[in-house]
Amino acid sequence: MADNMNINIKNCNNIDTCSISIKKNCLNIKYGINGAGKSSIASAILYSIKDQNNDSDTLKQLKPFKYIRQEEKNPEICGIEEIKSAKIFNEEYVNEFVFQPNELLKGSFDIFIRNNDYENGLKQIDSLVVAIKMTFIQNEEIETLINDLSELSSSFGRPTKGGIHASSNISKAFKDGNKIINIPSGLEEYEDYIKHQDNYKWIKWQFDGQQYLDITEKCPYCVSNIKEKKKTIKRITEVYDSRSVQNLNKIISIFHKLNQYFSDDTKLKIDEFIKNTEGYSDEQVAYLREIRDQIDRLNEKFIKTKSIGFISLKDVEKVVEELKSHKIDLNLYNHLKSESTQEKIDIVNRSIDETLKKVRELQGQINIQKHLIEKLIKEHKQEINSFLKNAGYEYKVDLKEGTKGNYNLKLIHNAVQDEVSDVKEHLSFGERNAFSLVLFMYDVLKHSPDLIILDDPISSFDKNKKYAIMDMLFKREKCLKGKTVLLLTHDFEPVIDIKHTHTDVFGNSSATFLENKHGDLKEEQILIADIQSFAEVCETNITDPSIPIINKIVYLRRLYEVRNAKGNAYQLISNLMHKRKNPEFKDENDTRDMTKEEINSGEKEIQKKILSFDYSKTLEIINDDKQMKKIYSFTESNYEKLHIYRIIFADKTNAISESVIKKFINEAFHIENDYIFQLNPRKYQMVPQFVIDECDKTVKNI
Repeated sequence: MADNMNINIKNCNNIDTCSISIKKNCLNIKYGINGAGKSSIASAILYSIKDQNNDSDTLKQLKPFKYIRQEEKNPEICGIEEIKSAKIFNEEYVNEFVFQPNELLKGSFDIFIRNNDYENGLKQIDSLVVAIKMTFIQNEEIETLINDLSELSSSFGRPTKGGIHASSNISKAFKDGNKIINIPSGLEEYEDYIKHQDNYKWIKWQFDGQQYLDITEKCPYCVSNIKEKKKTIKRITEVYDSRSVQNLNKIISIFHKLNQYFSDDTKLKIDEFIKNTEGYSDEQVAYLREIRDQIDRLNEKFIKTKSIGFISLKDVEKVVEELKSHKIDLNLYNHLKSESTQEKIDIVNRSIDETLKKVRELQGQINIQKHLIEKLIKEHKQEINSFLKNAGYEYKVDLKEGTKGNYNLKLIHNAVQDEVSDVKEHLSFGERNAFSLVLFMYDVLKHSPDLIILDDPISSFDKNKKYAIMDMLFKREKCLKGKTVLLLTHDFEPVIDIKHTHTDVFGNSSATFLENKHGDLKEEQILIADIQSFAEVCETNITDPSIPIINKIVYLRRLYEVRNAKGNAYQLISNLMHKRKNPEFKDENDTRDMTKEEINSGEKEIQKKILSFDYSKTLEIINDDKQMKKIYSFTESNYEKLHIYRIIFADKTNAISESVIKKFINEAFHIENDYIFQLNPRKYQMVPQFVIDECDKTVKNI
């Protein structure tokens, strides 16, 4: 299997063609200016993987607008066939997974606690309570009993201080008596329908057909005369409601199914209740509430015993007493005192007795699992809190136990030691991003995707926070080192740290520069030797014999500025840039003509760097638009083109339109940055192509 993935992309957003390489099992930095197409690369990879896995066609969403009516210009990508899964850190990830209402990271329990050791521990504990688990698995009748008891209990509706809730199914079915068994006078001839198992459907059919009864005196079904019977027909839907009848059928069915579990006296009382003609009495309601209470207590016993395991036993000091408390004494359930109930209870109680024989081993395994959780919580807390401290954030995190044995990652402020609620509202943009990045790292370590994409993750942070984040992501024991990571950035500082300053840590990494020229995106490898101080860049280019003298002057002026050398040599070059025949000396307080001695001194100083320099001869070239256009045309570096453009138009302000872009080119655009190190603009095109395109148009017209 090749160490590199060579990826080719076509027709995706601002990319017409693109060829990049991703080195496996290492950090791949793709550095480029804004608008180069970094996010389009990420989207193309993610959409293509999604399409491979889901047989979808989401890649088409990236089709450029200029090709929207050209069927043959659809987005394409090849070279990622080995990548079956990928995760990306971007704004969408932050919005979807981070800073949830009840935890910092969605699924924090699965990410931080539920590892292989945790799962194996649960299996060990489950194996020791297997007798109880198998009792419920192998005895379907117990499962059915639990479900039927739950259904009967729910038919009572919400608990009330007295009586039965008016909106409950039992109330709706029996409040006026059982009119299925006790058919009202005058409706006896419908008995076969009323007592049929699908009676509620027949009643609904009657209700739906009522709208046709008054159209004529004929039956809407058989067209026989119903003039004398119409009143009786309408009475069916007055007496019966299909929903209530359906509820009544269902409740009676459950009572019948549970009949074997009731005591003999209770069976008789339930039968009386079911057959009531006038609704239920207060005494019957009180009796039913007793039954429900015992049903709920017994059912809770069954359900709790069924779910015995680590979660239910981990907070128990003595497992023996806890297991014994699950045993059931039928004497406490007089309404359910029957042979069938006792039979089911005996099966469950025997399984508990069987488990009690292994109680020492069970107690030990539970303690091992508890220690594992404590260890995992401590480790992850220390790792994240160490990062927060190093980055200067006034917060810490804690993994707190939630419901059902889950643990949620919570944010705590150092000043008050209280949990921070509504985290999004309290954290700054930078703090949210920093937290999100670190939490994303734990997410991908847990799920281990084939490719990890970081889309411009740290450009918004100041220097100390950037270093703390990079340290957390790539230098710790648990980090992304050794993973296939694609870091897309317009921030040069990570390149400096990884390829120049900390090569011992990031040795197995790749860095390239992305350049997009009219849709053709290419990458250029960045080597350690390519990362220089701006002074070194200037010195390198000034001494390059292939560079025209005007281009060299551009770098020499910047070299003097970087070194704050504003003497005669700098003054002379500044005069050249402004095309002055008689050079002037400018300082903070005054402007005057340079003396002959100052001019000679300045020329000699410049000649130490550019041997053939002569002010008058160089001025002739600068004032000759034809020569300058030729130099501009043959210059390949966009950075140099921009400066030559500024020199050409230094005395032609009227020839430049007042557009925002033109002012931007002339007054505002600079690639020099605050970093000590950078790339040589002769090799790497740091000036956007759209800026040079505007320059080309103006230069062409002079």
